This record gives sequence, structure tokens and C-alpha cells, in this order.
Amino acid sequence: MTGKPPFEAVVAQHGPMVLRVCRAVLGRADADDAWSETFLAALRAYPELPADANVEAWLVTIAHRKAIDVTRAAARRAVPVPDLPEDTPRAHPGGPDLDLRAALAALPRKQREAVAYHYLAGLPYREVAAITGGSADAARKAASDGIARLRLSYPDGEF
Repeated sequence: MTGKPPFEAVVAQHGPMVLRVCRAVLGRADADDAWSETFLAALRAYPELPADANVEAWLVTIAHRKAIDVTRAAARRAVPVPDLPEDTPRAHPGGPDLDLRAALAALPRKQREAVAYHYLAGLPYREVAAITGGSADAARKAASDGIARLRLSYPDGEF
């Protein structure tokens, strides 16, 4: 017995958090693909994962790499559109969740990732830094700057 829970339990426990992180980093359109790719890669690597490993940080690391892959793949393919989109008004018909997604998407990549990994995934700054590169202080600063920019998007403090 390895002392690790069955992989199905890992997916059930951490799947929603990984999906939130993927959505925050990539947006709704590509998040499902990144989530699936994350758990396919995790399934292959799970037998070798030490029993005392931080599964949550391990999964966020995999999700981060898959998000990079999805972003690179999207940048390489052309996407035809029938018309140019109009400027989207601040008030979305979908409510504040769509406003928050748009505000997250508008953040610089380092800030968006630091906010997603720290505030949505609950990882300490040391682990955020290990995933994104840099120091824990830089991750803390990126997350702080990201939250400050989000607060500017929501002057009433409701995000």
C-alpha cells in the first residue's frame, strides 16, 4: 500500500480548484481543455508521486504547464471571425462573475497567475514562485499588485 488515495479521489477533491485556476489563467473557452490535459498528465505521473507530496501544488504546477501549452497552441492558429467584436460594456448580462473574469483576463500574466494560484488555489507564495519562477517575494508582489488592480475595477469592493 502506497498510502496515497486512489486517483479518482484526487480528481474529486482537487478537480474544482484546478478548473478555477485554469479558468482564471486561460478564460472559460480554453479552461476545460487545460483541465483535461492536466488530469491526463497527472494520471500518468501519479504512480510515481511520493505519498507525502503536496498533491494540490503538484496539480497546480501541471495545470500551469498545460495553460502555457494551450496559450502557445492558440497563438499559432488563426481564428476567423465574421465581424469585429464591439467594445464590451462594463456591466455584463451574466453578472459580476463575468466582470471578474474580464478583470482577471486584463491583468498582466504574472499578476493573473499569482492571484489565481494564491487566492483561488490557496497555495503559499513560496509554491506560487516555484510554479511561475522567481522568488516568494516577487510572487507576493505580483499577487498584491493584481489584487490592487482588481480593486480599481471594483470600486465598491465587491469582487
